[in-house]
Amino acid sequence: MKKTYKKAVLEALERTRTIKNEILSEKDIQHLPAIVQKYIHYSGSIGKEKVLNFRAEFTGGIRSASGEDFMPLTSVQYNFTDQPTRLFYIVAKKKGIPAKGIHIYKDRTAIMLIKILGLFTVVNARGKEMDQGETVTVFNDMCFMAPASLIDRNIEWKEVDDLTVNAKFTNGTITIGATLYFNEKGELVNFLSNDRFETSDGKTYVNSPWITPVEAYTNINGYRLPSHAKLIYKRPDEDFCYGEFSLKTIEYNCRSFK
Repeated sequence: MKKTYKKAVLEALERTRTIKNEILSEKDIQHLPAIVQKYIHYSGSIGKEKVLNFRAEFTGGIRSASGEDFMPLTSVQYNFTDQPTRLFYIVAKKKGIPAKGIHIYKDRTAIMLIKILGLFTVVNARGKEMDQGETVTVFNDMCFMAPASLIDRNIEWKEVDDLTVNAKFTNGTITIGATLYFNEKGELVNFLSNDRFETSDGKTYVNSPWITPVEAYTNINGYRLPSHAKLIYKRPDEDFCYGEFSLKTIEYNCRSFK
């Protein structure tokens, strides 16, 4: 799986190597809702390079049921904005037994593969639900980890009130929706989408509202970004928090694999 992940990253890095980058200016954000403009300013993105890609590392925990303990994990991912791409590699442990997984989203197609001990497949998810769901995740990553990318012309915005906006993000034939919630400081504090599916085995999919509340904005490499996030499905009977992630490092416009 790590070879698959690395190969996909190297291909995307090669694709974007010759793209000439530009500086994000006030003019670039004029078409956005006022609160999104404020957020981009708050993040420290104005006057810096536009985002072609980024690499992020996380620590945290994940679980498959509310009664379970979180499995500790580490993850690394590369995202690319020229052709929406998300390449995610995760290592976790359950009762001391290592599990590894990849999420690969490219060419509007997604797969999720998780193996125990690197040998036994426990999740092999793919299909239209995965493609749509991972499009939501890509847009979520853009919102929280690459605010400069919100100038993308494939995003359609609609103001709800001074601190809330609806957005539609389109990648090819896939269009997903989300609601973004901000506070008075201009921080994006929550993200809700009804277009992401929950699955534990890659066979059965349930469509529940998905939210990702964040907290503790901090300075990371000259940008103000949230340092901690929860991943929650709002099931009919409970709000199920299945993941908690803490951002450790982020680098923009990478030119080589790390």
